[in-house]
Parts: sequence; C-alpha cells; structure tokens
Amino acid sequence: MAATKHIFVTGGVVSSLGKGLTSASIALLLLRRGYRVRLQKLDPYLNVDPGTMSPYQHGEVYVTRDGAETDLDLGHYERFTGIPCTRASNYTTGRIYSDVIARERRGDYLGKTVQVIPHITDEIKTAVRALDAKDVDVVITEIGGTVGDIESLPFLEAIRQFRQDAGRGNVLFIHITLVPYIKAARELKTKPSQQSVGILRTIGIIPDMLVCRCECPLEREHRDKLALFCNVERDLVIEERDVAHSIYEVPVALAAQDLDVYVLEKLNLHVNPLDLGDWNAMLQRLIAPQAGTVEIAVVGKYIGLQDAYKSIYEALAHGGIANDTGVSIRRVESEDIERDGAESRLGGAAGVLVPGGFGDRGIEGKIAAVQWAREQGVPFFGICLGMQCAVAEFARHVAGLAGANSREFVPDTPHPVIDLMADQKDVIDKGGTMRLGAYPCKLAEGSRARAAYGAAQVQERHRHRYEFNNRYRQRLEQAGLRVAGVYAERDLVEIVEAADHPWFVGCQFHPEFESTPLRAHPLFRDFIAAARRRAGAAPGAREQEGGTGA
Repeated sequence: MAATKHIFVTGGVVSSLGKGLTSASIALLLLRRGYRVRLQKLDPYLNVDPGTMSPYQHGEVYVTRDGAETDLDLGHYERFTGIPCTRASNYTTGRIYSDVIARERRGDYLGKTVQVIPHITDEIKTAVRALDAKDVDVVITEIGGTVGDIESLPFLEAIRQFRQDAGRGNVLFIHITLVPYIKAARELKTKPSQQSVGILRTIGIIPDMLVCRCECPLEREHRDKLALFCNVERDLVIEERDVAHSIYEVPVALAAQDLDVYVLEKLNLHVNPLDLGDWNAMLQRLIAPQAGTVEIAVVGKYIGLQDAYKSIYEALAHGGIANDTGVSIRRVESEDIERDGAESRLGGAAGVLVPGGFGDRGIEGKIAAVQWAREQGVPFFGICLGMQCAVAEFARHVAGLAGANSREFVPDTPHPVIDLMADQKDVIDKGGTMRLGAYPCKLAEGSRARAAYGAAQVQERHRHRYEFNNRYRQRLEQAGLRVAGVYAERDLVEIVEAADHPWFVGCQFHPEFESTPLRAHPLFRDFIAAARRRAGAAPGAREQEGGTGA
C-alpha cells in the first residue's frame, strides 16, 4: 500500500458539535471496510494535558493503556473502534510548545530564531506523523476547538502545510458545522456555516466535505446553497441530525448517506464491502431490550456535568446491552446524601455505583451511599475513589475501626485504611505524576471478579495516588472483606468484595476505560446482571461475541 492517508476534522460556528463522535464514526466505517485506522486529537489549550483540570472545566480525563492523561474524545475513539489509543493520540499546545522550548534550550535550532512558523507548525506536523506506520492505512486527526479561535491558528496552518507536503490525494479535510433551526422563522439557516468555511478559506483550507449538524432535515435548497457558497460538491454536503436513541446510531446514519464511500473515493482507496452486522445487532439490543430496565444510582462529586462521568455512563449502557436490559441512570450528588440521607436519594435503585474523584467534598455522602447499599443488599460497584470509600465504610461499620478514613481527606485519622502510595510521598508536581496506565491484576480463586473475567490475571488502567493500606488487610479480611485482586509485584490491593453480600465489588482501577458496546467490561456486565436480579427482571443474558472487554 502507498503512504498513509490522512483525514483532518475541523469544527465551526460553535463548540460541542460532536467532532469526536463523527471522527470515531468515520473510523468505524473505514475499519468495517477493511482499512487499518488510527485516531488522534490535537487540543489547542496550553495545558500539557487535561490531568490537572477540573472535571467541570473539561469533563473526564481519559487514560490510555500507556499511561497518558488525555481528552475524553479518545474514549469515543476506543469505544467505537476497539483500537487502543496511545500517548501519540493526543497532543496539546502546551505539549507542542514544551517540546519546542526544550529543543531550543538544548541548542538544537543552531542559533535560529524560534518562531510559530516554521518551528511550532513543524512540531505539529511531526505529531500528526507520529501515527504513520506500515500497518496504518488512514489516520484521522481531530482539531479541537472552533475555527476562528486564536489558539487554533497554528494547528490549522500546520494542516494546511501538511496537505501541501503530502499531496491532495493523500489528505482530506472534513469540516463539521452547525445549520441552526430558527424556530420563530421556521427555517434552517446556512449563513453560519458559510461564514465558518469563509474563515477556513482565509487560512488557505478549502474543505472537501461538510458534515452539517442540524435538528431538522436538510432540504435540496440548503444543500445547493452550502455547496455553492462553500465550494463543496453537493453530494459531499452530509446531514448529521440528532439521533433518536444513542450515539452509536451515528455511524449507521452517516453510512446511509455514503459518507465513507465518498471519503475512500477522495483518498483514491478501493471501496470494499461494508459489514455492520454485529453493530446493528448491538443497536437493536440497546434500543429495544428484551429484559426490562434497571435503574442505577451513580453517586458522584461532579454530577452537574454530563461529561464528567462519560465513560462510566457508557460502560453502564454496555453492561445493559450484554444483559439485553435497559439502563436508567439516577444521577445523585454525594453532598445531597449528606444533607438528606441515603434512603431519600437512593431508595428504589436496583444498583449503586460510586465513581472516582479527588478532594474531600462530598466524601461522607459517598461513604453513606456505600453503607446503604451494603446494608440493604443492593448491588454495589465502587471505582477508584469509590473503592476507597467502600474500604473506609467497611472498616468503620463492620470491622469496628471508628473514624477510619483516607489520609487524603483526614491526615490525622486514627485508622488510615487508605494511605498515600509509597512512591508518591516525595512527589511535588501534580501533572502526570499519579500511578497511570495499565498494570496487571492477579485475581483470587473463588472471587466474583475472577468469575466475571474468566481469567486468573487481567490488565487494567489506573489513575490514583492513594491505595489500600496493607496494615489493615488482615483485620478487614477477618471482618469479611475479601481481597479479590492484587498487583502481585508490589502487593497492592486492586479489588475488594464483601463476602456476604449479593454483589459488592470495589476496584482501584478504572474498568470503564476498557468497555465497548460490542464487548461490555466483565464487571459492568455482572453488575447490571446483579441489579437486574435485584429488580426482579427476567433472567439470562445473551452471550456477546468477542469475549470480555478486558
């Protein structure tokens, strides 16, 4: 095969148009036509990575297997395609400038004046080429932000140069734009899209294809106008309406308009047959589950922002698909439990999930949620901080260790059942210094975790500084808390279970990052199965093809 082809996805008019979902959908379609695809996002903000940002600022931080803290869109990439992303899949302005400045300090530029053009743009082009390989046919690169943003300009200039370097037949520009519906006038308006493309053209980029986000169908007149004023072929004005049920419908909607066919033709690639059989079967189970619906209470610290727990919500949906069961999510602020009590906020839920987070705000509400689920026999799933809260709750109310807590929240707690990891004690910098990425976990025989995975050892992704304190391990095990998984090399507790509970599992890692709609993560799958039993729904999950997600 010839050199790797490149697709660049930009966005205009407003943010949150779904560039990540569109990029992931295109990748899925090309993958299902037999091409080897990789995805990447370039983010214009100055942070080196999103690891130090508040979830309210940026949503969840997605963690790759090789330990990079990245943009949440990489989660969409992995969930849609099943292809793991790496550190080379996400670059920011901060990372680009850091690399250039480090090179300048070493004297690598041999006395030259370091400038945005060519040095920053060259570094951006190098980042794009980082995914080029003999086993990669197409690289899809999403440019974060919106056309017209000052901070996006170096990235747009770099991809303009990239096409000039690689040749038109090897590079494709796709621009995602908004066609708003003005209710009072009862009209779709194309002018914002025309202006957005106009900005791109002043930079020297003429889109090959428009993907138009809209609430209502595009009529012929709209397509004609967009094609004329944006200098795009009429057939390459693609409608991307809001889908009815799930984001996983987007690839099917785009395929129905032959978007992937046009992409391949523009890149001079053969149009192989498209196979979406298993994807369509998954959608059928998601949209019309046969075994009823269960309600899961997610007790978090950042509930106000949908994207703060994006991968959690998606993994719960995957667990539902695996069980042919609908999943309804009750979003519960942990501080509301502190104020109103657990029963008032959790009563009637078929399962309780406590996700990760940082800081002491709302911690007692999370611990109260754990206690409620344990005492009521409601299936419980604790992830990262949720597992640590489960350990503290069990220590206090079952093992008799009054005041048990994490040193993160109460440094002078009489029973620090969760403590700072030994290799974190001298760490000063916050960014990129936690325990990050995939580590092996050995599973105990007879545990629920081992039964779920069907394996003796798995690899899971981490993002934390604090850990289970082994000084309390014997005391807690004697009280009935089973250690079901450990990182053997350092004897770190990774999974705990309550032995006398219908389903009570806490894990230090983030299983949500390994879950896909076609292969639900084993722990999410079994958690939803337990919740379904609790709710009295019909038994028996259909088996998924492809095994587990871990």
